[in-house]
Amino acid sequence: MKIAILSRNRRLYSTRRLVEAARARGHAPQVIDVLRCYMNIEPLKPEIHFRGKRLKAFDAVVPRIGASVTFYGTAVVRQFEMMGVYCVNGSVAITRARDKLRALQLLARRGIGLPTTGFAHSPDDTADLIRLVGNAPMVIKLVEGTQGQGMVLAETNEAAASVIDAFRGLDAYFLAQAFVKEAEGSDIRCFVVGNQVVAAMQRTARPGEFRSNLHRGGSAVAVKITAEERRTAIRASRIMGLQVAGVDILRAKQGPAVMEVNASPGLEGIESATGVDIASHIITHLETEVMSGRQRDQGG
Repeated sequence: MKIAILSRNRRLYSTRRLVEAARARGHAPQVIDVLRCYMNIEPLKPEIHFRGKRLKAFDAVVPRIGASVTFYGTAVVRQFEMMGVYCVNGSVAITRARDKLRALQLLARRGIGLPTTGFAHSPDDTADLIRLVGNAPMVIKLVEGTQGQGMVLAETNEAAASVIDAFRGLDAYFLAQAFVKEAEGSDIRCFVVGNQVVAAMQRTARPGEFRSNLHRGGSAVAVKITAEERRTAIRASRIMGLQVAGVDILRAKQGPAVMEVNASPGLEGIESATGVDIASHIITHLETEVMSGRQRDQGG
C-alpha cells in the first residue's frame, strides 16, 4: 500500500515509528506536511498538491495533526476523503475530539462516566458554578489548552473564584471539573486501535504537581486495566468516531471517568512504558480496513 502520513515533522518519534512499521510490512509511506498542501476544490475533481505536484494513488492516510493546525489539517483530511482515500481517523472525528466541550457532551449523552463538569464563559454567579461542580478542590482549565496547559487546581472555593474571575477577564471559555482525589495524581492512558485496547499505561504526576502529562515530568508504567476500563475506552473512541485514539481515564469511586479522548496520541511514552509495538498495530489495522474495501462514514 501507499500510505500518506500527515505530520509536520518527519523527525518526531511517532512519525518515524509509523514510517518504520509501514516499511517493515512492505508498504510505501510518505510523510506529508499538511500546511504545505494546497487544494483544488473543483466539483467532482478534488485534488491535493504538495511541493508542486498533485498527490494521487494513496491507499490510506494516517493523520498526525497537532492541535495548533486542526483547522487546516482537517481540511486536508477532508479533501482526501473526497478523493475516496481511506483515512484511519476522519476529519469530523478529529474535530469532534478536539472540541473538549463537544466531546464531553457526546460522551455524557451516551452515559460514559465523567468527572462532574461545568462549562462557562462569563457566569453571573461564580459561587453557583462552584457549587454545581461540588465545591473545591476542583480543576479549572481553558477549553483550548493542551498537554496540561491552561489548567489550574483550585484547592479552596476562594481560589476557584479567583481563577474563574481571571479567566473571565481573558474572555475565555473554560471548564470546571471536580478533582478526583482517589486518583492520587494518576490517570490511565488506554491506546485504542480499531475495536481493541492494544496498550495501557498509568501516568503519575511528579511530586508537587497534579498534572500527570509526561511533558510535565510525569512518569509512566504499564498497567493492567479492568474489563470496565477497557469497555469504557473502546466505547469513548467509537463515540468520537476514531479508529486510533488515546483515551485518558481516572479511577474514580464511581468507576472509570474519562478525562479526554485524544485523536493524535503520541507513541513514544506508551511504547516505552509498555514495550508494545503500537505503530505496527496501526499499520496492521490499516491493511485490514483497506483490504476489506471499507470506506467509513467519515462524517459521523
